[in-house]
Amino acid sequence: MVKIGVDVGGTFTDLVLEKADAGPDGRTVFVHKVPSTPADQSIGVVDGILAICRLAGVDPKAVELVVHGTTVATNITIEQNGAEVGMLTTKGFRDLLHIARHKRPHNFSLHFDVPWQTSPLVKRRNRMPITERILPPDGRVETPIDLDEVRAAVREMKGRGVEAVIVCFLFSFLNDAHEKAALAIVKEEMPEAFVSASSDVANVIREFERFSTTAMNAYVGPRTARYLGNLESRLKSHGMNAELRIMQSNGGIGTVATCSERPVTILMSGPAGGVIGGRWAGAMSGVENVITIDIGGTSADIGVIADGAIRIMNPRDTVVAHHPVLAPMLDLDTIGAGGGSIAFQDAGGAFRVGPRSAGAFPGPACYGKGGTEPAVTDAHVVLGRLDPERFLGGDMVIDPALSEKAVREKIAEPFGMSLIEAALGIVTIVNSNMALAIRSNSVARGFDPRRFSLMPFGGAGPLHGVALAEAVSAKEVIVPPAPGITAAMGLLATRMAYEFTRSTPTLLNGPEPADFTAVNATLADLSALAAERLTADGIGPDEHQFERVAECRYQGQGFELRTPLPDGPISNATAGDIVAAFHAVHERDYGYRFDDAVVEMVTLRVIGFAEVPPLVWPELTEASSQNLSPAFLYERPTTFDDGKTVPTPRYDRDKLLAGHVVPGPAIILQHNSTTLVPPGFTARVHRSGNIHIAREA
Repeated sequence: MVKIGVDVGGTFTDLVLEKADAGPDGRTVFVHKVPSTPADQSIGVVDGILAICRLAGVDPKAVELVVHGTTVATNITIEQNGAEVGMLTTKGFRDLLHIARHKRPHNFSLHFDVPWQTSPLVKRRNRMPITERILPPDGRVETPIDLDEVRAAVREMKGRGVEAVIVCFLFSFLNDAHEKAALAIVKEEMPEAFVSASSDVANVIREFERFSTTAMNAYVGPRTARYLGNLESRLKSHGMNAELRIMQSNGGIGTVATCSERPVTILMSGPAGGVIGGRWAGAMSGVENVITIDIGGTSADIGVIADGAIRIMNPRDTVVAHHPVLAPMLDLDTIGAGGGSIAFQDAGGAFRVGPRSAGAFPGPACYGKGGTEPAVTDAHVVLGRLDPERFLGGDMVIDPALSEKAVREKIAEPFGMSLIEAALGIVTIVNSNMALAIRSNSVARGFDPRRFSLMPFGGAGPLHGVALAEAVSAKEVIVPPAPGITAAMGLLATRMAYEFTRSTPTLLNGPEPADFTAVNATLADLSALAAERLTADGIGPDEHQFERVAECRYQGQGFELRTPLPDGPISNATAGDIVAAFHAVHERDYGYRFDDAVVEMVTLRVIGFAEVPPLVWPELTEASSQNLSPAFLYERPTTFDDGKTVPTPRYDRDKLLAGHVVPGPAIILQHNSTTLVPPGFTARVHRSGNIHIAREA
């Protein structure tokens, strides 16, 4: 079987190919990197697939599976160029998306923007009120839906050229009959439109968050669906009939049809692959506590893996482009810091780096594509950390003179610095920005970095790894085998997974025994939906697995925390275990607990999944001695963070063997990334292919 993982970044598209063969491990792995094509990502994806097939000597028609991590939906939210969305909603609640939670984005600022008002996902004129009303707590119909109003509203939206229509009625998570009836009319009157009902997208309590999630689904829907369909067609035009799977925000993979229908589930598709890849690489060295930082050309994505478990964000934290999105997402932070981050003097005269990026075009100044502003990559070139003839394995030509010119003119001269001081300043500032983000994702959430290994990857990651580990006091640095391709590797190291959700408020403890009849019925329904989706994807019943989660809170609390559920029916006998688990989660996240408080289960989630054979990286041959001369390339002056310039040997990573020890200062080169080993540190090569870097004993 031939499988390919493709991860699209802002600057490069990363690929990994695994094929079965007659080798000692039965499989061979190839990695490759090509420039991204921002105007149409599918061009770069297909070009990259064809290129890695040539590299591996594989006929593209022999590829059976392509797993894709994409930023298409994410970019739509950033660039604010989504679809024109129309909305049918309960009369009297037309402005719910505008009012939101009546919270200020910045509590203590007098000057702020309210994004859901200034950049609404649905313009007010396109929010159509409909006569209907469903009441809690049982979902009874108080006012029947006026279907004539629905039809008239849909025809008006069609005349306005609306591309997508959402149906969002109050309390539809208790009774979705009105939404289904309205949705049928929308499909009849506007068969070409992208349509969504809130009960299908986010069948949970809280109207504003549910409406916002459904609006986001429609806002990114038409373009995302077109992109996925276009990619599928482009692959077939090259004779490839491979199954195309898409990485979802929750770390599972889904089909093109599913992700086209619910693109809100792939808003964090790109970063998710990196966290999965980080867990996979850590497991190869037997390390379960890992802080991952994926540093690409445009951004840095930070995640924490504790005891081998990948965390899912709690509902209060799932925000995309300032809009709440109740879709399951891996718990990670993204900041504008990467190899393409531009250094500049701001209007107040301060020295800044990022979040603006040079991207794939024009790119850093050294690319020679017209860029004149210095990027982080240019700073590394000036410091002698990136060798022009070895950039991207020699596949891409860069010009050091352009880097020096940009750093000198834009930073050194305005700030009265030397060229080296300016370049070091750029690196120091971007490292500080990333270290702050790492602390907010670890220390601020109850995780001590001293117990964790820092795993830097992405094209720029290993250049910054040691400095970041020192800044946050991580115990070591682990550089995975192909750091520039790790996010793509995560695509082949994950599972197929779908998540179904429904709010079923129930008290777990209190003065009177709880009735769990509705809870067990909901869990059974959600499990059946998950099994149906897996079966539709060709997964046999014997391969179906299920994970159950409850979102719980102390009664009267504002938001919930994800809490694992035990197997089997929920009863008063098992409720105590759920309460104890919730107390532990609450204490971990907030630092305290209320053991005597009443705990309420609000929303139930069932994740249906099927494991796929994980990517297998071949182990390295054991080194017979510590002779590094076969891997030695040359020596060149390099400036480190202490400002000292010293002769630094370069080593070819492909020729380093298990057990080799590389003393710093050293630079380890490979096609997809460059690893910096400063003076006073030692790099040890693990048999898995990972490189462990720590201070010399």
